[in-house]
Amino acid sequence: MRNRFDGGDVVTLRDVARRAGVSTSTVSHVLNGTRPVSEELRRRVLDAMHELGYEPNAVARSLKVNRSNTIGLIISDISNPFFTAVVRGVEDVAQARGYTVILCNSDEDVAKETTYLKVLRSKRVDGLILAPAGRPHEYLRNLVKADFPLVFLDRDIEGLGVAAVLLDNEGAARQAVRHLVDLGHRRIGMITGRPSISTTTERLAGYLAALREAGLPVDERLIVSGGSSIEGGRAAANALLDLDPRPTAIFSANNLMTIGALVAIDARGLSIPEDIALVGFDDFPWSGVLRPRLTTVAQPTYELGRMAAEVLLRRLAGSRSEPPERVVLPGKLTVRESCGARPEVRQGAW
Repeated sequence: MRNRFDGGDVVTLRDVARRAGVSTSTVSHVLNGTRPVSEELRRRVLDAMHELGYEPNAVARSLKVNRSNTIGLIISDISNPFFTAVVRGVEDVAQARGYTVILCNSDEDVAKETTYLKVLRSKRVDGLILAPAGRPHEYLRNLVKADFPLVFLDRDIEGLGVAAVLLDNEGAARQAVRHLVDLGHRRIGMITGRPSISTTTERLAGYLAALREAGLPVDERLIVSGGSSIEGGRAAANALLDLDPRPTAIFSANNLMTIGALVAIDARGLSIPEDIALVGFDDFPWSGVLRPRLTTVAQPTYELGRMAAEVLLRRLAGSRSEPPERVVLPGKLTVRESCGARPEVRQGAW
């Protein structure tokens, strides 16, 4: 473990010990917590480190104490505002408990996710929080088999038996679509996300459940994938708007696709909600100031991140549960202007 004086001289553990008037083993015990040291000696060592500008080598230290006090966090799309508050929730809890978070972005790419998992393991992170990019892969399966501390965030992978912090996606989507039904809409299109992720199948299940409960038929043409992206949402909305008859309402299953749908609707000169109603999944910070104000399913994003960190830290502290701990949080339908009833409904025709 070596550092440099401002003048360029190398600072060693021995230099710290000499300045503090203690043995090198005492300095090591202060750094690594491997043996109790009196408060007086501890203070002398810390003062000497500060005076010399000495910083311990974190990797070497982690090898000695078998912990790094770091957590790996892999999110699937750093451009998605949903993850901003999620990451803050993870970081706030981790920092308060003495952990540093290393953030990685998989770009919804399983190969990139695998690379980051390997990199984080090589850096000896104590545990991982992962928003899976999709299907299970060999390296992820091996982590689970090795019982490495791991928590899934936002998404799940069936069959792996990993601790997870999730949203009740099916219930939230059902509530949103049921609201449109209650407003009188009978032809409701849905823009779905990437087919390989659990949130997509769960939100689609909620859409279908709401239609069944209302006694409405399922028209497969009204279900179009938007790939969980802005451009995909635009293309999917255009496909729905090309139908004859077109839907009277659209339920968009994530915030980026909702932006794409807004672009498509605006490009056609259509008005929301007069010509077509729109309900999105994921609330935007600016949803309440757009015109019309967007009706959305709000997720407890900060809480999702906070709980994921809490679950992982419980595991790192030695707490185990069988089956692995699972936390499912509710969504909340925030009703604004974009879901307004069709003109016929306002006139009492429905």
